[in-house]
Amino acid sequence: MSIVYEKRDRIAYITLDRPRALNSLDPKTFQELSDAFIDFRNDNDVWVAIITGSGHRAFCVGADIGEMLPVLEDVRNEWWRVPPTIMRGLELWKPTIAAVNGHALGGGLELALACDLRICSENATFGLPEVTLGILPGWGGTQRISRMLPAAKAAEMLLMAQRIDAQEAYRVGLVNAVVPPDQLMSTAEEWAKRICEIPPLAVRAAKEAMMKGAGMALEDGLMLETKLMDYLFATEDSKEARKAFQEKRKPELKGK
Repeated sequence: MSIVYEKRDRIAYITLDRPRALNSLDPKTFQELSDAFIDFRNDNDVWVAIITGSGHRAFCVGADIGEMLPVLEDVRNEWWRVPPTIMRGLELWKPTIAAVNGHALGGGLELALACDLRICSENATFGLPEVTLGILPGWGGTQRISRMLPAAKAAEMLLMAQRIDAQEAYRVGLVNAVVPPDQLMSTAEEWAKRICEIPPLAVRAAKEAMMKGAGMALEDGLMLETKLMDYLFATEDSKEARKAFQEKRKPELKGK
């Protein structure tokens, strides 16, 4: 197995487990990653996922050039043949946290960008080197980096293949936090547990409103927001959370 997939206390842990290859994505790993995301999406008992890499050198350095790029070339004009992931092809409203434990390059950075929250260790680096190979970041990199970063910084990373370190990533808003390596997973777990204390359907609806609304006109986004609000008012968790607030106690959440 190239992916370690575990579930504990409503948290899914997805670990890229090819440390000798710097957790690069070969076809087998990519399929296993897709399978893990689909299982996470479909399991009502898990509410948030943490994605990380094995070892301390790399989160993921992207596609395994020798094995993955020939496959990608083979599916030209037929991208539907590529297994769906949160980078492309898989709709997922459950929240995801990237725990970036080293180099996040190419598809590795694109995987982190597709997550909702990003925490990185002090030794992390980020880059999109695809143009140096005569291609471009094809798993959402050109679209997500340009939406997250100032245009000038996004252009540096996309057009010049410029790498940035952890502190620069934090300064420009690419990551939410920078922590010592030995605190990375504990911090990610702390954040995941905080999310699990919030009604999960509300979290998912908020994510859907944020993500879909970004590509809508304001009036359309406001209409989407209203529809999701109407849906949430009818959920069991919403009623329980409001009751718990009035009674000054923690709500008993069911995800319903």
